[in-house]
Amino acid sequence: MKKIAVIAHDKLKPVLCDFLKERKDWLWGKSLVATGRTADALEASQPGLNILHVNKGESGGYIEITRMIEKGEISFVIFLRDPSIKQSYHQDIQNLLDACDYHNVPIATNTGAAELIILGLIKKETSRRA
Repeated sequence: MKKIAVIAHDKLKPVLCDFLKERKDWLWGKSLVATGRTADALEASQPGLNILHVNKGESGGYIEITRMIEKGEISFVIFLRDPSIKQSYHQDIQNLLDACDYHNVPIATNTGAAELIILGLIKKETSRRA
C-alpha cells in the first residue's frame, strides 16, 4: 500500500487522533503522511507511529500532498476539515480535493467515510491473502 495522507483542521485534530488510535492494529506497518501540526498531534497521541511530516497546510503542506497524489504516492486521504474555515490558502485545499477526484484517490472528509474506506481496504487485503 502507498502512503495514507491524514490531515485535520485544528478543532478536529483530537477526533482524528482518537479515530486512528482505535485503528492502530490496522495502521501498523502502514506509512502515513501528514501536514505539520496534524503530524505533531498524531505523534503526541501515538508515539512510534510512522509519519512523514510535510509543511503546515497554510505553509505549503496541502500543495505537497497534492503533488504526492499527482505522482501516485498516496493510496487514500483522510481530511477531517471544518467547512466553515475559509482562509487565503483555501484554493490549496480545493486543489487537493480536485487532485483526489482527478486521480481516483478515495478521500474521506469525515470519520464515517474514513471507516468505510478502511473496511473496504481490509476486505481487499483479506481477499488477496485467500
